[in-house]
Amino acid sequence: MIHNNIDVKTQADIQIQGKIDDFFNKFSIATSLHRCGVRKRHGHSVRSLIMAVFTLPFVQKNFFRGIVINDDLSFGKDAAYEVLKGCRSNWRRLLLTLGIKLYHFFNRLTDKDRESVLIVDDSPYDRSRSKSVELLSRVWDHSNARLIKGFRMLTICWSDGVSCLPLDFSLLSSSDAKKRLCENRKSMDKRCCAWQRRQEATIKAPDNLEAMVKRILAAGVQAKYLLMDSWFAMPATITALASNIAVIGMVKKHPRFIMNTMVIG
Repeated sequence: MIHNNIDVKTQADIQIQGKIDDFFNKFSIATSLHRCGVRKRHGHSVRSLIMAVFTLPFVQKNFFRGIVINDDLSFGKDAAYEVLKGCRSNWRRLLLTLGIKLYHFFNRLTDKDRESVLIVDDSPYDRSRSKSVELLSRVWDHSNARLIKGFRMLTICWSDGVSCLPLDFSLLSSSDAKKRLCENRKSMDKRCCAWQRRQEATIKAPDNLEAMVKRILAAGVQAKYLLMDSWFAMPATITALASNIAVIGMVKKHPRFIMNTMVIG
């Protein structure tokens, strides 16, 4: 029975790997990686390294088990860390590039009468055990109504009611310097993506939204509404976004607000 279980697991991993390899080929992931600045000068190819990381959730392993202590890989953990920490790698552009390809693929299967939307939300990225991560700060966790040590992941997705595609993101620290536990520690070219992301991380989430929405719409994504919860549905934010797309949001109870639900556009 033990040998049979091992064989079944091995066959399942092989099937998963085959499907991922087909996905990388069909959507030209290697080309997109190169165009988005994800490159290596020597050693294993970027495609093989990124594919190994991409595979981890599908085989139910984290980075430590799947990469760091995995002796079956043909490369070491240093090679994986090197490609992931590249300061000129534009991961945002990569996500949008791949998202656009998948958007056109799904959009052909979507009925014309179905209304597609953009959805904005942020999720806490808990790093409670960290001590010296750059821009580590105390951020508010809406789900548990408490401050945590970590970051916030601001994400915009496209949805047709069935499929959901992440198209843009921003990893946020705190805009209040008093809440930031660590500041920038690395000197780098101010023209590179890494520097720009560090500057962006200290800007308030609503101030990032308009630029994110504009990038998505300029890339050719069509959506009728932008959906948001009460955390983002403030008059100034809605007014700025409504010039680009109709907005639907839950409005906080406030003496100056006369509605609980508001549609602007």
